[in-house]
Amino acid sequence: MAAEDVYVRLCLQEIVKLDLEVKAIIQDIRDYAKTSDVLDDFNIRARERLSKLRKKVDELEQLGREQDKASDKDAILKNVENHRKNVSSTITSLRQANLSTQLQIEKYSKEQLLSGGSQLRNRGHGNKESLAKQAGDISESLVSLNRMMQGQLEQSQQTIGLLVSSSKTVSETQDEFRSMGGHIKNSRRLLTKYGRRELTDRLLIFLALVFFFSSVLYIVKKRLWPS
Repeated sequence: MAAEDVYVRLCLQEIVKLDLEVKAIIQDIRDYAKTSDVLDDFNIRARERLSKLRKKVDELEQLGREQDKASDKDAILKNVENHRKNVSSTITSLRQANLSTQLQIEKYSKEQLLSGGSQLRNRGHGNKESLAKQAGDISESLVSLNRMMQGQLEQSQQTIGLLVSSSKTVSETQDEFRSMGGHIKNSRRLLTKYGRRELTDRLLIFLALVFFFSSVLYIVKKRLWPS
C-alpha cells in the first residue's frame, strides 16, 4: 500500500512538471516565435510533452482503479478528471497561441514586401550603371520576399493541419469534446477569416509586383533612353 502511494505521488509530480513545461512553451511561442521555422520547433516540443502528459494521466487513472479503498480510488479518479480538463485547456491555449503567432508572422512578411516597394519609389538619381545595379538589387530582394511569402503560406497550411489534428485529439473523449466545443467553433471562424486574408495578401503581392516592375521599366527607360 505504501509503495502504491509513492507511485501515485511520483505520477502526480510528473503530471504537474509536464503541464508546466507545455505552458512555458506556449508562452515562448507568444514571445519568441518570429518565423515559421521557430514556430514549428516549438510545436514539436509541445506535442512531445503533451503526449507524455496524456500517458501519465492514463497511468494515474490506472493506479486509481487499482486502489483497495473506495475513498482513495474516488479521490484519485476525481484528480484524473481535473487533469484531463486541464490538458484540454492547455491544448486550447496552444492552438490560440499558434493562430495569433502565425497571423503576426504573415503581417510582418507583408510589411517587408511593402517596405521593399517603398524603397524603390524613393530611390535618388544616379548614373546609368548605378541605377541599373540598384534596380537589379531591388528586383532580387522582391523576388526573395515573394519566395518567402510562398514559404510562409505553405507553413500556414501545415500549421492549420496541426490545429485540425489537435481538434481531433481533443474530441477523443466525451468530457474533452464538451469542454472544447466552444473553442473549436471560435477557431473555425478564425481559420475562415484567415483564409480570406490569405487571398487578399496574395492579391496585394501581385499588385505590388506589377507596380514594382512597371516602375523599374519606366525608370530604366527614362535613364537609358531620355526623351
